[in-house]
Amino acid sequence: MGRPWWKGAVLYHVYVRSFFDSDGDGHGDLPGVEAKLDYIRSLGVDGIWLSPIHPSPNRDWGYDVADYEGVQADYGTAEDFQRLLDAAHAHGLKVVLDEVLSHTSDVHPWFVESLTGGADGPKADWYVWADPQADGTAPNNWLSVFGGPAWAYQPARRRHYHHKFLRQQPKLNWRSEAAREAALSVLDHWLAKGVDGFRLDVAGTFLHDAALTPNPPVPMAERTKYDWSHAGNLQRHLHDSNLPENVETLEVIRRRVEAHDGRNGGERFVFGEFSEEEERCGAYLSPGEGLHSAYTFVLLLARTLSPQFVKDHYATLAAHPAHWPTISFSNHDAPRTVSRFGGEDASPELARLLFALLLSLKGTTLIYQGEELGLPQASLRRDQLRDPVGDLYWPYTGGRDGCRTPMPWSPGHALGFTAGTPWLPAAAEHAGLTVEAQDADPDSTLNFARAMIEFRRESAAMTMGELSFLDLPDPVLGFVRRDGAEAIACLFNMSAEPRFVDAPDLEGASLLEVRAGDAELRGGSIGLSEYAAVFLRL
Repeated sequence: MGRPWWKGAVLYHVYVRSFFDSDGDGHGDLPGVEAKLDYIRSLGVDGIWLSPIHPSPNRDWGYDVADYEGVQADYGTAEDFQRLLDAAHAHGLKVVLDEVLSHTSDVHPWFVESLTGGADGPKADWYVWADPQADGTAPNNWLSVFGGPAWAYQPARRRHYHHKFLRQQPKLNWRSEAAREAALSVLDHWLAKGVDGFRLDVAGTFLHDAALTPNPPVPMAERTKYDWSHAGNLQRHLHDSNLPENVETLEVIRRRVEAHDGRNGGERFVFGEFSEEEERCGAYLSPGEGLHSAYTFVLLLARTLSPQFVKDHYATLAAHPAHWPTISFSNHDAPRTVSRFGGEDASPELARLLFALLLSLKGTTLIYQGEELGLPQASLRRDQLRDPVGDLYWPYTGGRDGCRTPMPWSPGHALGFTAGTPWLPAAAEHAGLTVEAQDADPDSTLNFARAMIEFRRESAAMTMGELSFLDLPDPVLGFVRRDGAEAIACLFNMSAEPRFVDAPDLEGASLLEVRAGDAELRGGSIGLSEYAAVFLRL
């Protein structure tokens, strides 16, 4: 039996609202994704992960779902989705949906009934309700990720409901058997239509502590800049979410998904997002214990360009050898990779190095739209922001909109994204980095990305091989990917200056054609140009 399709696969993350607008309303849509399938296929990826496609009031831009079985009106119709799914499969692309099953929108019929049906109503316990304290304050000290108490009082129930994120995102109660079954049935619905799997939003948050135990504070002496960046980071989220028993829930979800293997398609894939207390709640389990795979925010939050951020992550993974990781440097929640590591004036050379590194690490790889173009973070004024987090913490942070601006396709109005007024402005920083311009330039970041993906796909070592680090001095990172008799050395100069290093393990190796920057091999020593990424066959 061959390996599952998702092991070593490369998935392209499409943020639908910003990808391509087919009808001129300023919002990307499903027919727009279908129109660009030839482009996506030209990258050489194995599939696409679509941001949530369901109806939503867009308090959190689709991550507040109002109907799990429907399609957001400005994205298209159910028929549009089916056409996209069929067309993607015809292109040889898998389709993975983003499902938000830990919470819903407050306009979801489930919550409306839980709110209005009374204490004895059929959905009374489908959400996390608790009595206020005697003075009317919140039931405990749990804080929201988006600021303030993670509770909202509702006089109709004379109780508070829990929301880990916005007040408009009430927490679904997975301790209710009926609510849990309703959430699992969402997966059945879309798998029956032929989707190939799911990315589960905030997969560590399904369960809460039924006793409502307060969260402990992060000790003052241990607080970092990251902890101080959001109020909710100042406590350890041990009881509102991230419980050890979350592991059992993850396994239930995986088994539910795997039950569809062979029905209307082949093997299915389910992976999760974990942003807090990752080891505690199941982020690093084996594919047979929890979900098939997972990614954390460790690599998404990294900002210092040095070998250490990679080595630290692999030190964590070493404690969980059966885990199959999903690797991501950027997505709709994190600043663009090249800007995060290189600042405002980051070079294309750095973009290519980071893309090469992403494709070289062991796991299933996620490429956020535009990373193949080397797009930097967009700068937006406060009046242009649509993200509630950006507005909350302005001007400390611009929120998440700087990585959500429209995909730049061609010169001209809205950089080819729409014929209308884009929901977020097309970024001035992206005007010279369009698909059209880079497609025509053989030395562009786009064409390097295509070559890098092809190199990975054709090498068993780069796709499935184990990873072992080479002993090289900073700022050069080196490791070997090995599968059977094939061994590929991967070297990355994480410096804006050329470097020459002794590397005895490279004695007798041959430089491969795919590379970013230049390299010169002299026996067991190698010279690397600034931000070079090179590969050698051992």
